[in-house]
Amino acid sequence: MTQNEHQKGIALAVCAYVLWGIAPIYFKLLESVPATEILLHRVIWSFVFMIVLMSFIGGFSQFRQLFRKPKKLLVLACTSVLIAFNWLLFIWAVNNEHMLDASLGYFINPLFNVVLGMLFLGERLRKLQWVAVTLAVIGVVIQLISFGSIPIVSIALASSFAIYGLVRKKANVDAKTGLLVETALLLPVVIGYVFYQFAVHDVAFMDHPLDTNFILLMAGIVTSVPLLCFAGAAIRIPLSMLGFFQYIGPSLMFILATFLYHEPFTAEKATTFGFIWLALIIFVSDLLLTRKRRQQQ
Repeated sequence: MTQNEHQKGIALAVCAYVLWGIAPIYFKLLESVPATEILLHRVIWSFVFMIVLMSFIGGFSQFRQLFRKPKKLLVLACTSVLIAFNWLLFIWAVNNEHMLDASLGYFINPLFNVVLGMLFLGERLRKLQWVAVTLAVIGVVIQLISFGSIPIVSIALASSFAIYGLVRKKANVDAKTGLLVETALLLPVVIGYVFYQFAVHDVAFMDHPLDTNFILLMAGIVTSVPLLCFAGAAIRIPLSMLGFFQYIGPSLMFILATFLYHEPFTAEKATTFGFIWLALIIFVSDLLLTRKRRQQQ
């Protein structure tokens, strides 16, 4: 790997996580559109965008091969449901004043990944990782006991994306082919739902002002581009380095929620965020220490 390719990988990683971090601005422009309808557009136009893109860059042979592998197709059917749920919940959270909860969810996500790795991949947690996970759990428990609530949206976003990542890892399919297959599998359900809406005369599909329709058409690009940047980064830089960039996204979401959209940063949220941030400091410190030890060996 040349130095130029390494730098390109870093640039692509930053681009991916910045785009994911500012994605709420896009969805806020669609506040008048129901979350379910935005999801329909997200699936349809992602599929169309990937078809157009792959007609230029290639990859249809891998796409066709997957449809001859029932087991992999079944795995991708599961990931398509998981990612659709994650997309829908994220859109709902952003457009219903729960952006801070979405931010918290993606801060928690790396810790969920560690726990899932331990449970399903036979990975062992190091001492500092145990401390980090324990602090995250304490933060949620304190919120439950002291404030009588639990960050359901955050936990649902973190767990669904972490499980998606785990199952996707098992599928061992590249990003662009995987996204095309996932949207292709969701497409019949989406089109069926649109036709159902037409049949019961309860449809607003593309029945919006011209500017709103145009923004909805951009859903494919908003969904696909950061994922492709991420895939490009993953093959150019080590995954351990890529992991450090993942905090850009939820950090930007937190800034947007607090300073641009003025969501209330209550004592309840401050307590949970405080424990999660402390857990992440310990988690990242452990990664750095482990990396340093390996370099010295």
